[in-house]
Amino acid sequence: MTKPLNSASLTIRAAQQADLPQLIEMLADDPLGAQREDTSTPLNPRYSTAFDNITQDPNNLLAAAWQQDKLVGMLQLTFIPYLTHTGSKRCLIEGVRIHADCRGQGLGEQLIYWGIEQAKLRDCNLVQLTSDKTRTEALAFYTKLGFIATHEGFKMKL
Repeated sequence: MTKPLNSASLTIRAAQQADLPQLIEMLADDPLGAQREDTSTPLNPRYSTAFDNITQDPNNLLAAAWQQDKLVGMLQLTFIPYLTHTGSKRCLIEGVRIHADCRGQGLGEQLIYWGIEQAKLRDCNLVQLTSDKTRTEALAFYTKLGFIATHEGFKMKL
């Protein structure tokens, strides 16, 4: 279990099952997410299955960021062992979201830096992430934080 980050404005901890509906709402709250997420109630059972798979895997961490009693952000970290780079580990950051009402307050920066600290605690020597090319604000945000677009990514829907 990871130690929660407590700052004057943000508490970050492992997501809990009770957080799931709000996490899905955040994932759906943008043009891309609106096309691929299912916010109907009751919650699509595939989300609960995925949540259980993530939380039971020691190489995954789904984190929830809170301000007082409001869920304001999330991200998923996956810790991947590699043969390359002399058998190192790397951390993949995915599913980064800040609630629409809370953007522009530095919460995303705190969340990403918290994720980087988690990677260091797991002895990772590299942190990587992807962002859709249409998310120009996100691309600028990650560049501002020191991420460098060194690779071209490819995906294939199955």
